[in-house]
Amino acid sequence: MHDEPEVAVLRLGHRPGRDDRMTTHVGLTARALGADRVVFGPAASGSADTVRDITDRFGGPFAVEVTDAPKGVISDWPGPVVHLTMYGLPVQDVQDDLRASLDGGDPVLFVVGAEKVSFDVYERADYNVAVTNQPHSEVASLAVALDRLFDGRELDREWADADREVVPMETGKRVVEPGESGRPDDREPADRAE
Repeated sequence: MHDEPEVAVLRLGHRPGRDDRMTTHVGLTARALGADRVVFGPAASGSADTVRDITDRFGGPFAVEVTDAPKGVISDWPGPVVHLTMYGLPVQDVQDDLRASLDGGDPVLFVVGAEKVSFDVYERADYNVAVTNQPHSEVASLAVALDRLFDGRELDREWADADREVVPMETGKRVVEPGESGRPDDREPADRAE
């Protein structure tokens, strides 16, 4: 997370129309839970634009890239490559190794597939990692894997250059400009808040 070696997320594959929302959520999850950047393939430029817009409004730093050679990102990565797959080793069995790599100065790349991932990705990955060996969302896998890597520290992250900020509330919703008071007596009723 920004004062440590880089953590990046590669969304490998994207089926326009089918994966638009899921690919966007991979990027938003990477941003919110401590990664430094996300890399999308060329078919996901709409998702890239959305994640950039969220970063502009809610703060960063967070980088969004689009590449024509996503497998080149994997083959050229200088540190551990972590492929998230339901067929991998349990995340709890490899989390200490991943933390040790990061603590040792190695950048970490998480690979999140869309359509069926080719076997060469399994072979190139230093770790094929599962968040349970059950079918579920790749976004959930990424969220749990990042939280395990950072041990919850990402939840207290500060955001720079935000145009808006969410004020935590027990009920209702409140979004303010940074520096605006978030005191309870200044809050609008829930039905009038943004």
